[in-house]
Amino acid sequence: MSHQHASAEPGRRPQADTEKIAEEREHAETLRGRLGLSRRRLFAATTGIAAAAALPFTGALAGAAHAASPGGGRGDVLVPPGKRGIILYTVRDAISRDPLSTSVPSGFRRVLEALADMGYRQVEFAGYRQHANAEGGADLETVEGARLLRGWLDDNGLRAEGNHGFIPGSWPLTAADLDRFKRTLEIANILGLGHVGTGNDPTNSAYKADWDVAAEKWNTLGAIATEAGLKLYTHNHDAAYAFLLDSGPLDAQGRPTRSSGVRRLEYFFGISDPAVVHFEMDIFWAHVAQFRHRTYTAPDGSAQNDVFDPLATVLAREKRFPLFHAKDGTSNPAVTNGYDMVPFGTGDIDYHGFFAALRAKGFHNPMYEQDNAPGSDPAQSLRHSELSYRNMAALRR
Repeated sequence: MSHQHASAEPGRRPQADTEKIAEEREHAETLRGRLGLSRRRLFAATTGIAAAAALPFTGALAGAAHAASPGGGRGDVLVPPGKRGIILYTVRDAISRDPLSTSVPSGFRRVLEALADMGYRQVEFAGYRQHANAEGGADLETVEGARLLRGWLDDNGLRAEGNHGFIPGSWPLTAADLDRFKRTLEIANILGLGHVGTGNDPTNSAYKADWDVAAEKWNTLGAIATEAGLKLYTHNHDAAYAFLLDSGPLDAQGRPTRSSGVRRLEYFFGISDPAVVHFEMDIFWAHVAQFRHRTYTAPDGSAQNDVFDPLATVLAREKRFPLFHAKDGTSNPAVTNGYDMVPFGTGDIDYHGFFAALRAKGFHNPMYEQDNAPGSDPAQSLRHSELSYRNMAALRR
């Protein structure tokens, strides 16, 4: 509803309008400082005028105007502007591409600029390598490289929340692995990461004894990371939600052949230290688990059914899931995984219901991911990222 200000003098703004303009200017300055933007970049981000100059595809800043005001002007957004993120594996083709070969953004610096212009405010690294011709050279997994990356993040109002990086393979830890892990933590702190982790499960084994060993190792690594001011996390695929083999009869190697019905990661939840071991649910792969891992053989030899519930798994221990991979899929029962990977917001996974049900509002960090975003079109992964940002920003309660 609009209101008329009949008593205002001609040519003068009503006092309420003047106060509103002042408040908006103050908010803009606060936003500029928080995002690390110059006044010019803030203006560009909130009006969308920089798109043509920034990227060789249209609409690159359409999401940025939405992100520039809290909640896009509404208080019912499911993913707050500052929490909209992307794992850089999605655009790995752009990062690894020779910038001398194309006008499409390539290498870390230009890709980070492009993602920030779309509206993203968080990124998750998938390693620190790029094309040798990109600014800074091929390998940025050094103190100097991390400082360079941090500067580019800050310049674009981006925060790095995690990395799929090095986790020691040895246990007990070798001196070399421990030293490298500590260097990983040092680089993470230079980058300002809140979390450090891996793209793999704690173990690929189906057996309880191996998960016991994995918990001992991850509790130790988690304590080291916590001491460095970081949260250690493991990213999980569908196999982690398969059923644990923990019951007899035993096979020829003395290993159990049946299950009590406990899923592998559910068992790990109980034996890992909640203070130092955290998780990143890949919501796509969790739905693949729902499709694939439905039956197990009980200790008495009977076949039992149990359908996995990704949301219930998170809600039972919500603060142990600081990160999500927001990866979408279209249902396709004809394929092994039951889903075909697609840009976020274009598939059948109920992200509205998932995010709306979370109780710890503003705690989680959803990272858009699409393994198959790169294609023959050199701009495809960036276009999919732009579309996915818009769809994430559009989610409302």
